[in-house]
Amino acid sequence: MKAAPTKTAKARNLLRLDDQLCFALYSTGLALNKVYRKLLSPLGLTYPQYLVMLVLWERDGLTVSEIGEKLFLDSATLTPLLKRLETSGLVTRTRASHDERQVIVELSEQGRALKARARSIPSDLLCASECSAEEIVAMKRQVESLRDALARNG
Repeated sequence: MKAAPTKTAKARNLLRLDDQLCFALYSTGLALNKVYRKLLSPLGLTYPQYLVMLVLWERDGLTVSEIGEKLFLDSATLTPLLKRLETSGLVTRTRASHDERQVIVELSEQGRALKARARSIPSDLLCASECSAEEIVAMKRQVESLRDALARNG
């Protein structure tokens, strides 16, 4: 008969890499980015650029700070990304006439046209996940709930 684990053994088990939620999320993020890299390559987009395009396809003409709020990114991270999208001809950046400190980001004609080519990305990702749409929706809700709780308590 095995003896019950000691307090020290339980503490050691708590620190096993494979038992960590953070590692499961991190390694899943890496795998997800690998799939997105493959899917987005024909569009000439990186994953962070795709996220910006999703925001602008949903609502064009946002300020840098509005995009940053949606994506949980600060302007120092977002600005170089937006510059690359502008260089690629997908967006334009202009100073707001009412407040020179604000930069408005708008889709170019090429950026709007790219939306049609990107339409298959969500279904392609669903196929790669080998999950049902219902499973993906449930996981998304759980992850968002976790994110919100961590943001409140972080």
